[in-house]
Amino acid sequence: MTTPVSQSTETQPDGIDPDFASVDDARERLHGVGYLTDDRLATTAYLQTALGKPLLLEGPAGVGKTQLAQSVAAATGRKLLRLQCYEGQDETKALYEWDYGKQLLYTQMLREKIGEIIADTTDLNAAVDRIAAQDNIFFSERFLAPRPLLEAVQSTEPVVLLIDEVDRADEALEAVLLELLAEFQVSVPEIGTFIAQSTPLVLLTSNNTRDLSAALKRRCLHLFLDYPDAERELEIIRSKNTGLADSIAEQLVEVVRTLRTLDLRKSPSISETIDWARTLAVLGVHDLSPSVLADTLNVVLKYERDLALAARNIPRLLDPNAEVPESLGHGHGHGHGHSHGHGDTHGHDDPTPDADGVQAREDKDKPGRHDERYYGSPTAKAAAPRKVPSGQGERSFNRGAARKRPV
Repeated sequence: MTTPVSQSTETQPDGIDPDFASVDDARERLHGVGYLTDDRLATTAYLQTALGKPLLLEGPAGVGKTQLAQSVAAATGRKLLRLQCYEGQDETKALYEWDYGKQLLYTQMLREKIGEIIADTTDLNAAVDRIAAQDNIFFSERFLAPRPLLEAVQSTEPVVLLIDEVDRADEALEAVLLELLAEFQVSVPEIGTFIAQSTPLVLLTSNNTRDLSAALKRRCLHLFLDYPDAERELEIIRSKNTGLADSIAEQLVEVVRTLRTLDLRKSPSISETIDWARTLAVLGVHDLSPSVLADTLNVVLKYERDLALAARNIPRLLDPNAEVPESLGHGHGHGHGHSHGHGDTHGHDDPTPDADGVQAREDKDKPGRHDERYYGSPTAKAAAPRKVPSGQGERSFNRGAARKRPV
């Protein structure tokens, strides 16, 4: 078995010629392709190229992790290769596959040649041994179908390798990545080890749906991307030429930031904020009113529960100091049946102050409120077994036997 080893054309990290000359250069070039960075992000982008290490980006969905990889590729002139991870993904889909169809086609085409090879053999074992000696022909690079990881290593031109949503992949694939992240090489058992000819810039993204292994994190630079502050988010909206007036854009940013403080299943992302700004511009909105928000909330909120919660808090979205009645903010009055333990039997017209309801709920949570007859009480005693008279079963049986079945 041959072991092709591709020598890297780049030196070790101490001598790497970075794609970005400095932190300021990284900031300016990323800004030039439409990605606005703060000092921390620009510093990390520069250090990745200077140190030649993979970069792990973690944070909520929609804060610009994937876009950063695409922007780095555009700013550095590198080719972008992307591996989209998903649950149950086979590592062969990420590394390489054998082109079995091509192997079978070649086998059919070379059938006569195979006959010549085994023509002088005397038994089956000898024929099998003769054919086995030719295995390396069918398990060679000619029949190897590279996937993104191997393609990044084999590429003769500099690339950016994006491993997107690595937290969605199984731990088996995460283990396969360790060799690539540490040595920038990939091992193919039937052939050998491929070493990167040009060190790729590897960026991994994670939405934190599960914890990644310490081994993977140790091999990477790390950056947590969160939602930007109001000033930077407004700057991002302006850079996208949404067509929305600055005064409305400022209001919109504050509305989105207030939405993110609510208990939502999915908070609005930066890209969704941009979509909302474009939506308002298309509608010709000149003022954010409660009706406008109610009609367009579905642009940024994609779950019915989130929409209902935001709709009840529209006054607070427009004015963070506005008082939202608890009956609106709680949201238990629609579709919950009014029977989930508030201890009252009154309807919507009940004049009891909310404070009394709070006190009633607190009373229900006091320890020791249930006596020993309450099912589930820590001090509850098992009920005495029910006594059945000895003749009960006999009488029931006889009564059933005497009952005539209709014909």
